[in-house]
Amino acid sequence: MHGGMGYMAATAEQRLHPGHLLEGCRSVIVVAMSYHGSRPDSEAHPPDDRVWISRYAWGRDYHRILKKRLIRLGRELEALHPGSAWRAVVDTAPLLEREWAARAGLGWIGKNTMLLNRRLGSELFLGALLSDLEFEPDTPATDHCGRCTACLDACPTGAFPKPYVLDARRCIGYLTVEHRGEIDPKLAPAMGEMVAGCDRCNEVCPWTKRAPTDLHAEFAPAPHRYRPLLADLEALDEEGWKLWRQGSALGRIPFKQLKRSLAVARSNYDRAENQRRDAEAQRHRTVATTKTRRHKGPSHSGDEG
Repeated sequence: MHGGMGYMAATAEQRLHPGHLLEGCRSVIVVAMSYHGSRPDSEAHPPDDRVWISRYAWGRDYHRILKKRLIRLGRELEALHPGSAWRAVVDTAPLLEREWAARAGLGWIGKNTMLLNRRLGSELFLGALLSDLEFEPDTPATDHCGRCTACLDACPTGAFPKPYVLDARRCIGYLTVEHRGEIDPKLAPAMGEMVAGCDRCNEVCPWTKRAPTDLHAEFAPAPHRYRPLLADLEALDEEGWKLWRQGSALGRIPFKQLKRSLAVARSNYDRAENQRRDAEAQRHRTVATTKTRRHKGPSHSGDEG
């Protein structure tokens, strides 16, 4: 169910064994930073001529932020243990960060396949420091999803065939960020105004809803990336897109792919506008008919005597 991400299956064995990334690796130190913000959820806005960029891309590129901190931690460990080896990994090397995070006690993997933390929720950036030093392991977290199915029920495209299983081929996050082909016409209407990622399964999670917001200024929304106008993005050329996304985590979306997603959003918007106009016209016709009937006097027949 990896869709076009064949590398996931090809590197499955390597992802399970960090020794492929750092010879002699004996510990995996996993870190998390919350990007949960106080801005309204994607569903909080009535349909309009704006598009949705996923929260993960609102602020500065998390790869650089976490990598810099992990490198600093690695150097501190090396200073304490001269000759030790380490490697910082942030979503760019074949490592199952979520699985290692769960083993390290940072949280559990929820029904939406995201890492969940009881205090921070599920909107988390993960990174790892591989080390050839041996540390006392933390206790893995237990699952606290219970009977809740909010994330599964909220998915616009039905990308969860069952709890804890994601079909990437139907996931809007995959379709707008990783998928390089055409969008399945059956899925396109459900994408709505989303052109770069999707936040629905995270937004509805009770643990995320109660999590603290705006913990890291680095991930505060850049004004132009929070609900931008569809027309503004459509007006960009390739160089303009590179400037627009500069400093963010949107580097994986090439211009051609953006234009494809914008075309889907435009089609969805136009259809919604046509439906709105039709409904408005029908409402006016109904009101006009009602008024006509209300003011029409009684009919008379015969001569007045």
